[in-house]
Amino acid sequence: MAQTLIESTDRLDVIVVGAHPDDVEIACGGTIASMVDAGYKVGIIDLTDGEPTPNSPGPEVRLVEARSAGEILGVQVRKVLPLTNRRLMDGFDERVLLAREFRRYRPRMVIGFGSKTPLASPDHYQAMQITDAAIFYSRLTKWDEHFEGLPVHTIEKQLYFRLQFEPSPIVGFDNQITVDISQTLEKKIASVACYKTQFPPAKAYIFDRVRGLAIAAGAAIGVSAGEVFCSVRPLSTSDLCKSMGLA
Repeated sequence: MAQTLIESTDRLDVIVVGAHPDDVEIACGGTIASMVDAGYKVGIIDLTDGEPTPNSPGPEVRLVEARSAGEILGVQVRKVLPLTNRRLMDGFDERVLLAREFRRYRPRMVIGFGSKTPLASPDHYQAMQITDAAIFYSRLTKWDEHFEGLPVHTIEKQLYFRLQFEPSPIVGFDNQITVDISQTLEKKIASVACYKTQFPPAKAYIFDRVRGLAIAAGAAIGVSAGEVFCSVRPLSTSDLCKSMGLA
C-alpha cells in the first residue's frame, strides 16, 4: 500500500518523481521550493521507500525523514508507492501504478530522472522508464479496467532532472533550462539534511557537493544558484523579455 505522508485532494500543477526518498531533494529541491513559493501546487511521488540502506534502522524512520523534507519544501502531496528498492524494474504494473497517481492528481507537468546514474542505483534509470510510460498511459482511453475509474488525463509538459552529485550534463537532450534557485538554495540543503540516515557526519561532504554544483549551474546564467533540466522538445515562451529576466 502507498504511504501518504503529506496529502491534499486538490489538483496539482506539478508532480516530481523519484526512485527513493531524497532523490528529488538532491536533484531539484530548490526548484520545488521556488514553485511552491510562486503559488503552484507541487507533489512528490517516490516509487520506493528506499529501504533497506546501511545506516537506517528501517523504513519508518526514512518515511519520517521524507515527510520532514516535504514540509520544508512546502509540497502539497508526498506519497511513497509500494515498489521495492534495489529491485525496481520497469514493468506494466509499475507503469499503471504511477499513471493512476497522474490521473488522480492531474498535473500539468511531470519532472523525473533523465538518465542512468553509473556507479549509483540502477533504480534511477528504471524510474525514468516507468515515468515516461506512465505519462503516456495516463492519457490512454479505452483502458478503464486498469485505472480504478480515474478519468484519463493528458500531461502537457515533461522535464528531466539529474542528481546533483554529478557534474556532467544529461546526454542525448538538446534542450535545457536552468532555474534560478538563489532564494531557495538553503531550503534545498535543509531538505537534504532531513535524511540523517543517508547523510551522517561522515558524509557531510555531500552538502558541499550539492551546494557547489548548484552554484556552478547558477554561475552559468549569472545568478547565485541554479538547477538544470532537460526537455525532449524545444522550450517556448510568449514573453521573451520576461524569460530573459528583463521584466
